[in-house]
Amino acid sequence: MTTSDTDSQLATDHDVVVVGGGPAGCSAGVFTARYGLETAIFDRGRSSIKQCAYLENYLGFPGGIDIETLYGLMYDHAEDAGCELVSDMVEAVERCDDGFAVETQDGRRVTARRVVAATRYDGEYLRPLDGDAMFETYEYDGKSHEQFDRSYPEVDGTTPVDGLYVASPSDETDHQTIMAAGRGARVGLTLVEDHRRERGYPDALAAEYDWMRREAELDDELDDRDRWRELFDDRLPDDHDLPEERLAELREREIDRRIDTYLPRSEIKRRTEQGHRRLLDHVDDDLILEAAREITAERQSETNE
Repeated sequence: MTTSDTDSQLATDHDVVVVGGGPAGCSAGVFTARYGLETAIFDRGRSSIKQCAYLENYLGFPGGIDIETLYGLMYDHAEDAGCELVSDMVEAVERCDDGFAVETQDGRRVTARRVVAATRYDGEYLRPLDGDAMFETYEYDGKSHEQFDRSYPEVDGTTPVDGLYVASPSDETDHQTIMAAGRGARVGLTLVEDHRRERGYPDALAAEYDWMRREAELDDELDDRDRWRELFDDRLPDDHDLPEERLAELREREIDRRIDTYLPRSEIKRRTEQGHRRLLDHVDDDLILEAAREITAERQSETNE
């Protein structure tokens, strides 16, 4: 699900740069890219989840999942959503005219309208944005150390630096992989909502729901475009200051976006099959063949009974 309502007319390389390609970073990128924002995920450096021997509490994997397979699934999902994955380490993020300049270990310099920090261990690359205000001092083994202040961002990931969001570090979510992914999703949606406000959507219409529906639920009333216009206008605050031309543009774009979330049965079936096939891409070939032989033997046994 995408929309053309992006920041592409601004003089930046990307709408969003995500620093860190773990569960938090990839999850944030999936939501921003699915909305249509040009998103790049930079991932090279220390990773806490890669120190895990085997992951057994990530919902949806009843037998657990190895970290290599999980990363493959995350990267595939992010790329399918529209993210660009970049194997490079971000060393500094600074302000520039239209947003942020991102400097990397390999000598890249890219610009972005917004940045999502998603690295658990080190926030030093953010220091150029707000200096010491981002860091706190703590004592360990008789020595003073500095670390990124985990209370610096708000619970939704926003920060005092306009356009900077923090998915990680986060005391509330860094300790469990599934919680980190949830944090990334929340931050990604917060960014999308801020983007929508910047594009003119009033607060009452800024919230984004990335939710696909069955076309059968689209009753005759909602099949009428004029009814959608009424629903949009009902939520519009009386004191909005949008010019009529811009209001009409936002209204029609929002209606298109909502209607596109309703899927016919044939499309649901197609996507279901496609989803299953994509999962098979990450299953060991020998295990697939073994399962196929077992299924064939079982069906032959049923036929002979």
